[in-house]
Amino acid sequence: MFRNQYDNDVTVWSPQGRLHQVEYAMEAVKQGSATVGVKSATHAVLVALKRASSELAAHQKKIMPIDKHIAVSISGLTADARVLSRFMRVECLNQHFSHNEALSLNKLMERVGSKMQIATQRYDKRPYGVGLLLAGYDEDGPHIYQTCPSANYYDCKAMAVGARSQSARTYLERHLDEFLTATREELIRHALRALRDTLPNDVELTNKNCSIAIVGKGENLSIYDDDDVNPYLEGLDQEERRGGAGGSRDTAPPAEGEGGEEGESSGAPPPPSADEPSVETMDTD
Repeated sequence: MFRNQYDNDVTVWSPQGRLHQVEYAMEAVKQGSATVGVKSATHAVLVALKRASSELAAHQKKIMPIDKHIAVSISGLTADARVLSRFMRVECLNQHFSHNEALSLNKLMERVGSKMQIATQRYDKRPYGVGLLLAGYDEDGPHIYQTCPSANYYDCKAMAVGARSQSARTYLERHLDEFLTATREELIRHALRALRDTLPNDVELTNKNCSIAIVGKGENLSIYDDDDVNPYLEGLDQEERRGGAGGSRDTAPPAEGEGGEEGESSGAPPPPSADEPSVETMDTD
């Protein structure tokens, strides 16, 4: 009866000390398609699973370039991701214009975190319903950063977010010691294996549903889509899956059947569980 008593405003705390609208935004990230980020001593790699809202629609791009040394992949609401990516591009341009140098990832993440935090404390805003993985290379080496709708951000050795991402994180934890000394091609291969573990057993990675971004020492950002992905996928379907093949609690509809950028309003109830019929759901990417 009192399910939504404390979620009419982002500044209302429940008796348990929870901000329900922030939790709803974090649930949107869990329902978005998976994305994986890994780094070695010289490179940082992002791989992302693309979705199409229907057979008549093209696959939604999941990796966005920010600067020559930074890329971001998204899981959640695409519209919110566009706002944040535009903000990051402007910050990088301002750094080039005023100091004639590239913006370090640590400074960029501080500014992004501050922008996202405002939406968790003001009643006239809602939290950004998107999780980001940033990959970049600066004077301190390669970086993988994760952001949350709660405005927390983390510097990671490797990370996966999105639907069924627990299977990918299990793979990353098992092979974490191999990443530091991995070559460019080996690092991409590890990321693709982790991403494949988020898929159902009857679905494989293809050049239609997969994107790759890589940046590293002496190498500007490169993003591969469509036919450019084929060389990195060769032989992957012949390898045995090492993870849980999408068996985690972060369940979501099949990777090919969902997408878009429209969401419910900030006061919407949490998404239904697997046992409840879906009446109105939030399309996430």
